[in-house]
Amino acid sequence: PTESGFTTDVLALYDWAKARSGNSSVLFWGHSLGTGIATNAARKLQEERGVQVDAIVLESPYTDIREAAAHIPITMIYRQFPGFEYLILDSLALGNMFFRSNENVKVLACPLLILHAEDDAVLPPHLGRKLFETARSAYKDKSKVKFITFPKKLGLGHDYISFNPELPALVK
Repeated sequence: PTESGFTTDVLALYDWAKARSGNSSVLFWGHSLGTGIATNAARKLQEERGVQVDAIVLESPYTDIREAAAHIPITMIYRQFPGFEYLILDSLALGNMFFRSNENVKVLACPLLILHAEDDAVLPPHLGRKLFETARSAYKDKSKVKFITFPKKLGLGHDYISFNPELPALVK
């Protein structure tokens, strides 16, 4: 699996869904690592085909994979050792894994909804907030960019935002 391969797969799935959707909207919904894939695909669709996806929903996103890897819990024990950045973070770049949502959102114009739980222990909510601020600064129509946080008391963490019964209404 590569970043380019993931993006190509999503575009093929988009083409398949669009061909069968009639007048229905087709949106990209990415969760965690999938948020970088969703923004990559949306940008490629826009820049290479001149087509905007109808909307993007990013659930538990990050700015780019390097910043995400620096914050995920599994890397916590390694952060104190010399060479952490080179061995762990730089190795992602050597494998052409960037997932630069922070750069992608700067050129998008479709509606963008960012969802993050305050108790996300995998990707801290400040990464979602930072991505939102980047998008909001870049979008000409600021009303197309929304950020919704879910309070800790709901216990949604990294994986359970989709279980929130209010989610369908929030997305609409």
